[in-house]
Amino acid sequence: MKRIVYLLTILGLVFTGCDPLEDINNEIDSVEQPIVASIDYTLTDEDYEELELGFGSFDSEDQAKTLIPPFLADKYPYYGEGSSVNVGYNLYIGAAEGVSDFTGADSYELSNDDYATTGSDAFGFYPNVDATDEIPAILDTAIMAPAEGQIVLAEYEQYFEDPEIGIANLYQATFPANFGDFELISVSGPDALGWTSQSAYAQGSGFSGGAVATEEWLISPEVDLSGETGLLFQITQEIDFLGDPTLFDILISTDYTTGGDPMAATWTAIAFDKTIYGSMTTSEDFDFSAYDDSAVHVALKYSSTDADSPRWRVQDFAIRTVGVSGDTDSKGEFFTYSGGAWEASEDVYYLSGSDYDSMGEESGQPGRFDNFSSSTPAADYLDTFLGIKYPFAQEEDQLFVIYKYFSSSSGLGIRGNSYSVIDGAWVGHESTVATSLQFGYEDGIWVPDNTIRYSLSGEDVTFISEEFIDVYPGPADNVGFFGSFDRRSSSPNYWSDEMLLEAFNALLDNINPAAEEEQKYVLTFVIYNGATTNETKSVIKLGGEWVYQE
Repeated sequence: MKRIVYLLTILGLVFTGCDPLEDINNEIDSVEQPIVASIDYTLTDEDYEELELGFGSFDSEDQAKTLIPPFLADKYPYYGEGSSVNVGYNLYIGAAEGVSDFTGADSYELSNDDYATTGSDAFGFYPNVDATDEIPAILDTAIMAPAEGQIVLAEYEQYFEDPEIGIANLYQATFPANFGDFELISVSGPDALGWTSQSAYAQGSGFSGGAVATEEWLISPEVDLSGETGLLFQITQEIDFLGDPTLFDILISTDYTTGGDPMAATWTAIAFDKTIYGSMTTSEDFDFSAYDDSAVHVALKYSSTDADSPRWRVQDFAIRTVGVSGDTDSKGEFFTYSGGAWEASEDVYYLSGSDYDSMGEESGQPGRFDNFSSSTPAADYLDTFLGIKYPFAQEEDQLFVIYKYFSSSSGLGIRGNSYSVIDGAWVGHESTVATSLQFGYEDGIWVPDNTIRYSLSGEDVTFISEEFIDVYPGPADNVGFFGSFDRRSSSPNYWSDEMLLEAFNALLDNINPAAEEEQKYVLTFVIYNGATTNETKSVIKLGGEWVYQE
């Protein structure tokens, strides 16, 4: 109870002390008996994100031994010497053979001109066009000198229904999917501030516990608008905590060169009312005709000061013109170059936008952002999805399923897995195995600890009694009869520390004969010292024998 009072006192200082952190540390230092505990803990998805392990697993046991101790130091700051935590975690044992051929494949996104060569308009395949038949000819033109066996993911749009005349997108950037296509140029301020890729948008912010001065540019690839007229610009964005509206702008340049110095180019801002975007809102079509028949770069320039740090979230923007329009499905197919021709890869499926939507479009579901993540893991959805999509699949049918995955540490990427039909159901290859490591708090730090905590059973006591009945007749007979070790030094049945160590050597060699050098045990056993109670002894195997550990 005394320890609880100390802790309550410490927590109270958070509200009353002049320097809370210093006061807490002083109080912790003054506690003579810090908390000693032995617990089990299993890492969560959030823990892996904190450890910057976007795949939700460790690559090796050594990596776990390196990264977990500082994690425990932060999580259990009040635990003291002798504490232990058995940490459950996922260990990566290898992806399904062949899946990396597709997750690591080159990617080609079909252009406006590509669609036009098939008789479709410039923004996607018509519903009646078989993309699998049309794409090989497009790849022949787009990819120079392909290598035998090369695999390419061809990404494209396909209309759900025949499009109608209207306003259509010539170029669209959607975040976070296209974040990696843009140049990120930091002019000033901490690297962690400015533009970052979030789960559903790109975010510009200079806030880190308070306003921080920073400037960072997010610049698009060159957009070729040759031959296009009557251009319009539209953006979906949210602007919060707006102070000085001149701190950020949408800028257009016709003389910037990719990889160059943005300060050396000429930029013109798109004028718009920045006060009407308090929530994620799609703008009106801004006049963009000044850039008809041009090649442009679009820059999202964000800056903040030490006194003013607005937050700018951009979900997407598009350069548009009059043309055909309609809803499209974002799709992809893999093709392999073999014998001088591009052929559709077999037994692989790339999830489309409509596939994600079919799994749910609400918050926390794959269709919300058309990707999986640590909070929406693919394994929770794909077995059911495949059962619906392929209801007549046969036993042992196998399919590689490739999908988009968002990680807060690495952004949007491509992952996949192999699925097989086993006992009538689709089952994914297990690339990780659940395992655990124990860590002990020793000399002020957490270290990997192989200590086994073991309580002697009735069978163990019987074994010791029978094993030592000819060596220590009285004590052995007594412990066998009462089930407790007599620890009264005045008793003829007294078990000394030396005798107990002999008994522990015999017992541990019996129950764990293959124990490795430096294996540790904390043994708990029943004693009688005037009253029946428990006692604990720590031993370690050194030189092939069990000795007491100090």
